[in-house]
Amino acid sequence: MTAAAAPNQKTFMGHPVGLFVLFFTEMWERFSYYGMRGLLKLYMVNYLFVGVRQIYQGKGYDGLGNPDQVLGWGLIQKFLPASDLAGAAQCITAKTAALVAGDAEKGLLPMAVDLAHKVAEQTCVAGPKASVIYGWYTGLVYLTPLLGGLLADKYLGQRRSVFIGGAVMAAGQFLLFGQEDAFFVGLLLLILGNGFFKPNISTQVGALYPDGDPRRDGAFTIFYMGINLGAFLCNFVAGTLAMLYGWRYGFLASGIGMLIGLAVQFFGGRYLAPDTLAQRKQAALDNPGAQNKQAEHHPLSKEEWKRVWALVALCLLNVIFWAVYEQQGNTMQTWADEQTIWPTWASSTWFQSINPFFIFLLAPVLDIVWRNQAAKGKEPSSVTKMVIGCFVLGLSFIVMIAGASAIGDGKGSPLWLVACTLMLTIGELYLSPIGLSLVTKVSPTRIVSMMMGMWFMSSFFGNILSGYIGQLYTSMSKQGFFFVLMVLGITAGLMMWAFNKPLKRAMGTHDPS
Repeated sequence: MTAAAAPNQKTFMGHPVGLFVLFFTEMWERFSYYGMRGLLKLYMVNYLFVGVRQIYQGKGYDGLGNPDQVLGWGLIQKFLPASDLAGAAQCITAKTAALVAGDAEKGLLPMAVDLAHKVAEQTCVAGPKASVIYGWYTGLVYLTPLLGGLLADKYLGQRRSVFIGGAVMAAGQFLLFGQEDAFFVGLLLLILGNGFFKPNISTQVGALYPDGDPRRDGAFTIFYMGINLGAFLCNFVAGTLAMLYGWRYGFLASGIGMLIGLAVQFFGGRYLAPDTLAQRKQAALDNPGAQNKQAEHHPLSKEEWKRVWALVALCLLNVIFWAVYEQQGNTMQTWADEQTIWPTWASSTWFQSINPFFIFLLAPVLDIVWRNQAAKGKEPSSVTKMVIGCFVLGLSFIVMIAGASAIGDGKGSPLWLVACTLMLTIGELYLSPIGLSLVTKVSPTRIVSMMMGMWFMSSFFGNILSGYIGQLYTSMSKQGFFFVLMVLGITAGLMMWAFNKPLKRAMGTHDPS
């Protein structure tokens, strides 16, 4: 992708200032997204889709409600797993025992057996349904970027698309705050808004650098730190507000975060490179005539199609990675809520901040490692890095297998989650930011936003698959469940390794590392 010079080419830390404008824009958008995501499954299981409810996240079941009042719930249930008390028997037994015992440290009084059993039945049956909804929601936010990228390339431009997406997402968060019965409408707005926002913010990072600029991988790693700084901070704010004042205030904080992100993009716009759409329009003004028009609509060459199909192949191979990775917000968050001992002043949703903390701790380290390797001519190719990422992801679940064996149906230290997440994060850093950078290097310039949207398709399918895999959490032993995740991660690495050489040949000089 060829970069056009930004209107103001000031630099900071060796990178264009525009990188840091995009860094903070994305940081606040991710604050919004992950703040809501950390609450999502717990909110559905413990509040929205049960009759006996937790009014405050992680507290006692001291409220009543009616799931049937949620708009669209009756229809959506027809597409979800049927209620299966027999399959959830192990979950119901363990949950009932925990509620009857109470939790003196958290100030939760013991619950009567009959009421405890009723709550356990409702939450354990809601769990698989919530897992599938979680998977579809987190999947669809990666499907709509394909359309959002296409519209940006052809009609709207990246900057306008970012503003449209951010405004729609803020509206979705405020709807979740103000009207719980419109839950699915709020999710729909978040899905649509993300489609406009996500591919076009990432594409603007690539536009700051010319072809062959060695700073590009490092720029995407720094940008990835912004993503995870937002994801780190949001849980302390949204999760704590949900714990102290009620679930809806966590969603309110997420909406405010999105508005701050839009303000950063607006006031820092002078430091950004022109949109690819703006570049084409300017070229048409500078060089009017049929030749320019023909160049704009010229079909992809054979060499360009090879690069496109190589990216498509990588997307397919990434599906399994994301299906395993996204258990963080699904089954691992359930583990954090039900089988982890937290301080009385902490919310279990703070678990969601462990991964982003390790990312911005480790991302600069890996950036230095890769630069040193590049200087010595020993840096792995982008695809090889992604293979390493899959292997490390799979191996990280050995920790959870050991933790599940040690804890059983009881509760244990958060260090099991911390150790697993440390390894998982290393795997992520070897795959996700490298993939983003690779798309901007390999994609034909005139379809780069659409290709960025296509890249997110792997997350779409992976997240949906993660929801269905998550159903197994209530019906399998925990050791068995985490073993399945380990095998899936390693399998993804083996498949990618098998296709490494043909993929590198197809990408040619566009992935020279």
